[in-house]
Amino acid sequence: MIFGFACQKRRQPKTPSGLDPARIAELGHYPALSHLPLRSLRFTVPTPPTPAHPARLILASTSPYRRELLSRLQLPFETVSPNVDETPLPGEAPEALALRLAEAKARAVAALHPDALVIGSDQVAVLDGAIYGKPGTHERAVRQLQTMRGRTVNFFTGLALVNGRDGRAQIQGIPTLVTFRALSDGEIEAYLRREQPYNCAGSAKSEGLGIALLERMEGSDPNALIGLPLIALCDMLRHEGVALFG
Repeated sequence: MIFGFACQKRRQPKTPSGLDPARIAELGHYPALSHLPLRSLRFTVPTPPTPAHPARLILASTSPYRRELLSRLQLPFETVSPNVDETPLPGEAPEALALRLAEAKARAVAALHPDALVIGSDQVAVLDGAIYGKPGTHERAVRQLQTMRGRTVNFFTGLALVNGRDGRAQIQGIPTLVTFRALSDGEIEAYLRREQPYNCAGSAKSEGLGIALLERMEGSDPNALIGLPLIALCDMLRHEGVALFG
């Protein structure tokens, strides 16, 4: 935002992620935020009284990357596989898919552990309105990176925290705009053979050698790109009365 001495441009509103909606919309792969349902951006509940017996904390994921991120908060937690069908619904927008799956994962585990606070998270890579998920094979990973090179991709992370005791949910979407370098076919092939990121959305493991594929990032939380936005999660935990500093 540029300000002059004679006049000032009106400041544009920011999304909950801190990104300018105009900046996201102009890239053409994230719908205007004003058109998204309110719950797609953020839904929070008033802070409840601290319970006599603090709720267990469960991460509805078996991802080692999300487990490592959550361990940074130094809170005791468990991990449980959510066993949720991740098939997109007909006509479902990529961002809506990530938000729905994050909540579905958390609710699936909360139904089995009603005494717990359950964290669900899901991420999609979006380019030109299309979803780029986990490639699964080397050939698909090559095609993904060839399409993304020199382009800016929205790695959109849906985050949900569900209170199993009463079903309350907090849901937030965190976009991270990632610009890939203009990679040669040889660089793509060498990277994939070395790191084999076939279980990573967008075929890039940013917590590893995949960071070398990237030119720049825009986002409110560097952890979101790895799959668990800790800044947003800390805010959600505070709303549930969780003491983050003992």
